[in-house]
Amino acid sequence: MAAATLAAGLAAAPLRGSESPAALPVAALIPVPAEVAPQPGVFALRESSAVSIPAGPEVRRSADYLVGLVRLSHGLSLKVRARGARAPGDGAITLVLTSTSGSSVESYQLEVSSTGILIRASDPRGLFYGVVTLWQLISAQPLHAGVVDVPAIIIRDTPRFRWRGLLLDSARHFQTPEFIERYVDWMALHKLNMLDWHLTDDQGWRLEIRRYPRLTQLGAWRVPAGAPARADIDPATGRPRLYGGFYTQAQVRHIVAHAAERNVTIVPEIDMPGHTTAAIVAYPALASSADPPRAVPADSGVYPNLLNADEATFAFIQHVLDEVLQLFPGEYIHLGGDEAVKDQWRAAPRVQARMHELGVADEEALQGYFTRRLGEYLAARGRRLVGWDEILAGGVPSGAVVMSWRGVDGAIAAAAAGHDTVLSPAPTLYLDNRQGAGPNEPPGRGQVIALRDVYEFDPLPAGLHDARPHLLGVQANLWTEHVRTEQQAAYMTWPRAAALAEIGWSPAERLNWMGFVARLPGEFDRYRALGIRYSDDVFLPRRTLGPYDRHMSQDLESCSRKILLNLEDDAPLVGPRAVFLVDIENPCWMFPAADLSHVTHLTAAVGQVPFNFQLGSDRDAIQLEAPHSVAGELEIRLDRCDGGPIAVLPLAPAVDNDAVTVLPGVSLWAASGHALGGSHALCLRFTQRSLDPLWVIDWVQLSP
Repeated sequence: MAAATLAAGLAAAPLRGSESPAALPVAALIPVPAEVAPQPGVFALRESSAVSIPAGPEVRRSADYLVGLVRLSHGLSLKVRARGARAPGDGAITLVLTSTSGSSVESYQLEVSSTGILIRASDPRGLFYGVVTLWQLISAQPLHAGVVDVPAIIIRDTPRFRWRGLLLDSARHFQTPEFIERYVDWMALHKLNMLDWHLTDDQGWRLEIRRYPRLTQLGAWRVPAGAPARADIDPATGRPRLYGGFYTQAQVRHIVAHAAERNVTIVPEIDMPGHTTAAIVAYPALASSADPPRAVPADSGVYPNLLNADEATFAFIQHVLDEVLQLFPGEYIHLGGDEAVKDQWRAAPRVQARMHELGVADEEALQGYFTRRLGEYLAARGRRLVGWDEILAGGVPSGAVVMSWRGVDGAIAAAAAGHDTVLSPAPTLYLDNRQGAGPNEPPGRGQVIALRDVYEFDPLPAGLHDARPHLLGVQANLWTEHVRTEQQAAYMTWPRAAALAEIGWSPAERLNWMGFVARLPGEFDRYRALGIRYSDDVFLPRRTLGPYDRHMSQDLESCSRKILLNLEDDAPLVGPRAVFLVDIENPCWMFPAADLSHVTHLTAAVGQVPFNFQLGSDRDAIQLEAPHSVAGELEIRLDRCDGGPIAVLPLAPAVDNDAVTVLPGVSLWAASGHALGGSHALCLRFTQRSLDPLWVIDWVQLSP
């Protein structure tokens, strides 16, 4: 396969530290350990091999985990034996808790020799990660005649950062509890230890709060955007079918317990005071506006709806947090704080009166009061508030953690002020960006953030060197405005999250892009064995097109790249959907320069998607070409977009089709009466009277 071929070539590349072609076991490990010393010989792992642990339940979890992984990868059923005071015999895998195994509770030492395997750590968390590393070594070797030959090696390992996280957005699109647990499993195998679980937003409230049942009765459900969803009538209600879901408290407890068994801490994110439309729909008294929204919306983008600052609203929030704290025992509670547009607060007399009552100078200061008050509420209960870097504007409460998403400046400012911080900057650590430029990429943001971009992100920029103790670590975020399915979510996460895991765990001197790529084929083998959908874009050949090939929208160039999105069609309701690359603020495409000397015709396939984007006043600035017919047209211009069209394709055949329509071909030289010669680019724009629905290109093809 292409991956194996490329990896073989990369294996000869020079690597940093002790990683070298001679250190063959390292080829199996992601993230790469801090210290590796290959030894002569192998350990013969077989069905009779025992996992020896101290008496009592403390280490049993890691031992059972190893047994399950080995059964999955090789079909061997190892036995766990409590040894009490007895020393383990030869041929055993021995797990030992000791007080001298490293500087972190997650540190471990792994020794493989011909007579046995020993994993030592000062904490069960370290033993767990030693087990993960051991399974990676085992999984890289075949089973032959009932034996797996595990290469002898000594590994001493400790994490670079203590926060190695992913964010999973379950508010925009709901994932099943089973998927959340699988996602946690996949994190654990990469030594990722923090799951920032985004549970509430404008488009959905996903967490059962027993005191306020309407949060999930109303706030967890919406009608998807687009004509097909509006036409999908639920016979039980006579109204459009609702989409959504929520997690019961029993399900959450199960997920949290499962995560704890995998050394993953779940950080719940309950966003406020913005990103709260779903909550306001459920309980309109929370609104700042006198005319609050009445239905959970399906648009993406930034809504203006903010919670008010009344005492009743704070009582509501505190009651919600009381239930959240019972469900999530971890140290951190994420309260968002991002993208809180203050227009409603400025316009609301009750909010202005409240500001005067509180003695705050402006709306930013009001959000600062909001954040400090809730931070103190959490601190009194032994928890720490986490907020996005916007909370810096109003003042950060003592003990709070600042998560920096608008670049790294927020982290630098927070650390300089003495606050702990986590780096999570867009676009590099935003996993909803495309991984590659090909047409088979799932929907998401249009910018390409490749695997190498994530791997080469510097988690310790110059501005943070002096404040290193305040940098907790790194986190990559999977927002799901455009990531509808669980398969898409997995694909967008892996293997970029493996790159994040390595830069978060491995020492800086051990990081090497070529070495990482050389280890990916073994990682992909594990993904296939575990059923993880992933992107192998790093190994795919660059897409090349001939003069008469179909150019998908992803092959075309955007005229301006203002807000470039890889959007999924809204039809069909069931089954695969087309994906279109479009600049929603300037829906205009350029067909790259082509020799038109022998081209006479152009054929195009088009689709229409709902314009469900909250853009504020920017929406009014979007310019549309006036149509010449009721249905509108696709117009083709030569080299630039401000001249007269050389061809026009009527959209009438596509108006009643919610999916992709192939328009009848058109002559490129009919308007001028003569053939076009030489190399030219073609500008493609639609004419239409309104933005919704938005016409988009699926593909374009030139022909003689």
